[in-house]
This record gives sequence, structure tokens and C-alpha cells, in this order.
Amino acid sequence: MKLYSTVRGAASAEQIIEKSRFIAYVAPVSDREEAEAFITSIRKKHKDATHNVPAMVLGDKMQTQWASDDGEPQGTSGAPIVQMLVAQGITNVVVVVTRYFGGIKLGTGGLVRAYTSSAKLGLAAAGLCDVCERNVLTYALDYTYLAKLQNLAAQDAGGKNTAADAGARSSGDEPAGSGALFTIENLTYTDVVQAALSCVPERADEVKNLIANLTGGQGRLLGEELRVVRV
Repeated sequence: MKLYSTVRGAASAEQIIEKSRFIAYVAPVSDREEAEAFITSIRKKHKDATHNVPAMVLGDKMQTQWASDDGEPQGTSGAPIVQMLVAQGITNVVVVVTRYFGGIKLGTGGLVRAYTSSAKLGLAAAGLCDVCERNVLTYALDYTYLAKLQNLAAQDAGGKNTAADAGARSSGDEPAGSGALFTIENLTYTDVVQAALSCVPERADEVKNLIANLTGGQGRLLGEELRVVRV
């Protein structure tokens, strides 16, 4: 089940608009304290800048939405960034857009476009991802079942082979629209194969039945846990 969308990692992007230099810094954060520490670090890095405009959206339901115009005309910089983040469904993220004034005033509409477009460049550089709940089932299997298990992980729910996506699934990324029943999160090789299988929570029983049928009931479920993962 998808909980929310966020950014994959910290990144920055830069553009020049009417001789003003705009630098967008973006980072994933888990709480306000982390966001404020990031904002402070950017302000220190660019203490000579004309403006360091911060914005943050936090919580799986976007419960916290905050921004400052940092000296720009009210409502022309920080607030539009927050509105853009909310409109795109992006949360648990902090953005700071630094501006070095180039001598040409942009006007209200120009400022809104400059700050939101800079923030979008930062988001694109950081990359977007979904944060989802996954059941992870860890099984102990005989080696004779490994190839069949890997083949099942490379098929969609209807049995269609999608081997080209198998590499992505083995790293935990489920291709959009594949309908995969499970992905292989990890394989540990001992006297048996320990396979960590990831699936959406509502399909955990289907995976258990599938493994039972595959192994003739010989596969041992070693553990089951609910994890929050990025895909």
C-alpha cells in the first residue's frame, strides 16, 4: 500500500533567470528538526545570498506545511513552493531556494515562476519515489526450488514473463504496472537458501500458498515483518 511520495535523496539544481542566480537544494527528511537543520546548513553555506527561501512539507498526510519568503514580497516564493509540493503529492521533504539578485526585478508573477521552477529542477535532480508498506516473508528453501522461485519473481500475477524486470525486482523496485505477486529482496546461501520475499500486505497469504505449492509444503517460514520501503 502506497503511503506517500517523497524524494530519493538530497540534490541541488541551478538556473539563471534575468541575471539572478537561483540554486535549489532538496532533501528527504523525517521530522521538522531534521528539516530545520538542513535549512540552517544552507543558510550558512550561502550567508552572502540575497535570499534563502525555505519550504517544507512533512507527514504522511502532509500535516506540516511551512515556508518563509525570506525578504521576498509576501506569497511570491516560499508559499508557492509548498503549494507545488502539495499539488504533486510530495511530502517528508525540505526545499531551500537560494537567490543571488542580478539587478533585474522579476515582478510578482515572475518571482512565483522562478522559485517554483527552481524547486522543480531540484526535485527532478533528487528523483521521486513512493513510500509503501510491504510484508517481508523470509523462507528457508532447498536449492532445488531456487530456479523456480526466481522464475516466479520474474512473472506478473497473470503468469506473463517479465524477465527484463527481474534485476529491478531483486533490488526491491517493483516495475510500475507489473502486478508482480512478490519480489525477491535478498538471498542468503547456506546449507539451504534463505529467501526474503516482499509483497503488498493484502497478498501475503497468496505468497504463502504459492510457496507451499512450489515446495510441496517443505519451505519453512522463518519470519514475517511489515516494513516501510521506497520503490
